[in-house]
Amino acid sequence: MDILSLLWIFFIISALQPVIRQKLLEAARLRKLREIEEQRRSRVILLIHRQETMSFLGFPLVRYIDIDDSEAVLRAIKMTDDNVPIDLVLHTPGGLVLAAEQIAQALRKHPAKVTVFVPHYAMSGGTLIALAADEIVMDDNAVLGPVDPQLGQQPAASILKVVERKNINEIDDTTLIMADIAEKAIRQVRRTVIELVRERMSQEQAERLADTLATGVYTHDYPIGVEEARALGLPVSTDLPAGVYQLMALYPQTSQRRPSVEYIPTPYGERPAPERQPARSR
Repeated sequence: MDILSLLWIFFIISALQPVIRQKLLEAARLRKLREIEEQRRSRVILLIHRQETMSFLGFPLVRYIDIDDSEAVLRAIKMTDDNVPIDLVLHTPGGLVLAAEQIAQALRKHPAKVTVFVPHYAMSGGTLIALAADEIVMDDNAVLGPVDPQLGQQPAASILKVVERKNINEIDDTTLIMADIAEKAIRQVRRTVIELVRERMSQEQAERLADTLATGVYTHDYPIGVEEARALGLPVSTDLPAGVYQLMALYPQTSQRRPSVEYIPTPYGERPAPERQPARSR
């Protein structure tokens, strides 16, 4: 075999390697999904958003909850028998309110138990989806977030503050229109939160939760940990199955550079203290 043939074989293998690696990764994900479903006797649905890289130009592309996601999740719920529990693994910064509300309402209407697993974070629209669950299972360090609507780059609640604090004659028409939309958006999201949780808590608790999460009490990226989520009345536990962590490892962050976090990927138990070496005389 001449050098030219060897070069061609090398190029063919190099071109096929990413495809083969991706197929093996997809097969591993399906095996892990099936394993968790058999253990829990449930339908497992994943809604995982990672920052991805465009294949040609290499620009980072951040993923959010969109209509494609809601259509896919709704199809999965439709294909699930009323007696089969649903386990939803959530890892997302949020996204479109419409898409998140569709998913949340569909989960709320599912007759069997709905469990949402949050291994790291489920912010904004992700939290709205989590509110529809009968149980939210979080890692000890995982967080949820407020669901207050955003109009473009501006929080709806902050736009209303401008109208409250400034003389109306000093405010331009565009800001007044945005304030009107902001008021409606907050009212709509607040109503959705109450609707999602009213079957699991009193009307007073539901309204208090809606006011806290939807009206701009916190900044939009405020992290709500396990204890605070429980204090808000949410059904939160920390018994996250090991399989969920293993599943997340099969969705690695796309990276073209040296990783910023490195460690030896094996479990560490208790380790004995190092023996002290006797001093040597000179």
